[in-house]
Parts: sequence; structure tokens; C-alpha cells
Amino acid sequence: MNFKTATFAFACFLSLPAWANMDLAKKNACIACHNVNKKLVGPAYLEVAKKYAGQKDAAVNLAKSIKEGGSGKWGPVPMPSQPSLSDADATTLATWILAGAK
Repeated sequence: MNFKTATFAFACFLSLPAWANMDLAKKNACIACHNVNKKLVGPAYLEVAKKYAGQKDAAVNLAKSIKEGGSGKWGPVPMPSQPSLSDADATTLATWILAGAK
């Protein structure tokens, strides 16, 4: 294997978690209301990351909001609860969003 091939393979490997988390967002219909960098029905993931930046237990609190839903945080449209989403998947999504959805 030459250097270019090895570098490309490594770069692809590093991007797998990001693709996997975007796939998780798609699988759970998160992208019906959210986008990485622009507001749709709900806030952009980057705006969510900015709002939670520097907060203690940000991932835990965001995962809880994802699972339980809520209203009033981002405007008049409430976010529905996601009771079928596992705690692990909610935490994975929260961590991914807080990292800039990359």
C-alpha cells in the first residue's frame, strides 16, 4: 500500500463516526426538522452547539432534551419527544451535535 492510499484509507476511517451519526439522525427523522447549518422547523445543529457550549453536563442535558422534547427554548414550535430513541443513541446524537455535527 502506498502512502496516498494509506492516507486516504485513514481519512475515510476517521470520517466513519460522522457519517454514522448523520445516518442516526436520518434514521430517527431528526433531519425532517433540523439541518447542520441552517434553521428549518427547529434550530440548526450548529446553533444548538453554540447554545450549549461551555455548559456543564451539556451532552447529558441535550440528550435529555432530545428524548423528552420540549417547548419555548427555540421559539413557538415544540420539539416532540422521542421515546423510542435509546439513551445511548440520544447521547450519541447529542455528542455529535455538540461537536459541530461533523
